[in-house]
Amino acid sequence: MILYDSTRAPNPRRVRIYLAEKGLHVPVEQVDMMARQNRQPDFLAKNPVGGLPVLELDDGSCISESVSICRYFEELHPTPPLFGTGAKGKAIVDMWLRRVELNLMSPIGMVWIHGHPLTAKLIRQIPEAAAQNRARTAIGYKLFDDQLAKHAFIAGDTYTVADAVALATYDFGAGLVGVPPDESLVHLKRWHAAVSARPSAKA
Repeated sequence: MILYDSTRAPNPRRVRIYLAEKGLHVPVEQVDMMARQNRQPDFLAKNPVGGLPVLELDDGSCISESVSICRYFEELHPTPPLFGTGAKGKAIVDMWLRRVELNLMSPIGMVWIHGHPLTAKLIRQIPEAAAQNRARTAIGYKLFDDQLAKHAFIAGDTYTVADAVALATYDFGAGLVGVPPDESLVHLKRWHAAVSARPSAKA
């Protein structure tokens, strides 16, 4: 198998963090998104929407979408369990994973699309959309700060895939996109320092 990766993008980083937490090593091939290698016919044959990461299996079939790739490896290597255990535990992890996607990654992505100089070269930006989603991002950060006031990690008191996804999202938003959380969100800041100190964060 081979994992098509891009060190410049947040979604492939989710998988790298997850694999590092699992202690799994997968052959990796870098795809230059700035050179639009992911928009060439040979890559679109692997993933018709052109996104990264993509996991190509030994039989030639391909799995795209970062969480789907992580779920594939979770089925093969269930220990340590990063998608939760038992019906309730798995549902809670999935719930918080969805909340990261909907309340943080989605608005940060819209700020990236409609408010960043790099994407201005690719699409017609709508500044009002960027402004609206900056406000949505702030609400999202507050949601996670409230959760982290009661728990050590995003989905409870153990590290899960929700933390891997949230870390990649947080760093993308606060760094490249330029929408960091408010300094008053001390629980979120504590969590970020803790998960950033894990070896997997460097993946």
